[in-house]
Amino acid sequence: MSGSSLDGLDIAFVEFQEQGGKWTWQILESSCMEYSSEWAERLKNACNLNAREYQLLHTAYGRYIGQETNRFIEQNHLEYKVAVIGSHGHTSFHMPEQHMTAQLGDGAAIAAFTRLPVVSDLRSLDVALGGQGAPIVPIGEKLLLSEYQLFLNIGGIANISFNSPDQYIAYDICPANRVLNMLAAELGKEYDEDGALAASGKADMKLLDKLNALEYYSRPAPKSLANDFGTDQIYPMITQSTLNIEDSIRTYTEHIVTQIKRSVLGFYGENNQSPGQQLLVTGGGAFNKFLIQRLNDELATLNIQVVVPDSGLVKFKEAMIMAFIAVLRWRQEFNVLSSVPVRPGRALVVLYGRVRKPNFLYLSINFLQ
Repeated sequence: MSGSSLDGLDIAFVEFQEQGGKWTWQILESSCMEYSSEWAERLKNACNLNAREYQLLHTAYGRYIGQETNRFIEQNHLEYKVAVIGSHGHTSFHMPEQHMTAQLGDGAAIAAFTRLPVVSDLRSLDVALGGQGAPIVPIGEKLLLSEYQLFLNIGGIANISFNSPDQYIAYDICPANRVLNMLAAELGKEYDEDGALAASGKADMKLLDKLNALEYYSRPAPKSLANDFGTDQIYPMITQSTLNIEDSIRTYTEHIVTQIKRSVLGFYGENNQSPGQQLLVTGGGAFNKFLIQRLNDELATLNIQVVVPDSGLVKFKEAMIMAFIAVLRWRQEFNVLSSVPVRPGRALVVLYGRVRKPNFLYLSINFLQ
């Protein structure tokens, strides 16, 4: 899994077991293979390439993923232990309103380098059938982490999932770490460690109101975001406000917290019809102590408990679920929830292509429930 924060390639080796429809799991090995500055720049600028250069990058990045996967396997002595690889790749374009999403990282190249079965292109069928293609993790949350009712991932983009007995709703809330990291970079920092910069700043209410009034936030779910909403629309709004960096980061931190609270209120209502729920927080933002503190302060008034799990799940939940999506696809079972949403009642499409050697497959399209 490669997220919009561009910190590196997350790889997890996960063992899954299913008994009577109940799944258990264990992350046995995991690592974030840090990007070189060259790779981070190539991925960040992918949207500006012409068609030929983009396709060359797609193939080159697939080869890179294959090489890094082999390195991970060798470092952890996993030879002959891996059954299937689930590769999300790195999102470059995401335009579900035009039935298109694109992730860099050619699955055929990964299969060629690793000589292992590969499941990739995880979002396309959902988008083709009218879904948002994001968030992609709810199938894993529902089947692997069913003890929680609310899921929040704070990565480059923050997204939320609501798991209730009669429905499952998930959508992108707002840009998060991608914008915070861009602001921290102006002080020569990779990120705002522990939220210390935000804690030292003061929120600007005028800018905060302007951010909260953006049209995206008034749209009903389902909805999803591309990276450029944060980089090309929100970031310029903040820099044009002429605030110092500490105040800018504090203001944007408050914006993230505000939008998360609004999302919870939108589901449960002002009177909080389901008190005592637990919100599981993962992604890099879970390590932002000030952000989590502010989130605790705001959600405590709604009787929502914020839970930050162990660091392994915080860092590698998404990579783990990419592996799970691959396992479900390999078993020819549903691996995308239609309620998250895709239009119901459509036929299933199953496409696959054989690579040169007949003992492994490159699978590119998912089943939808």
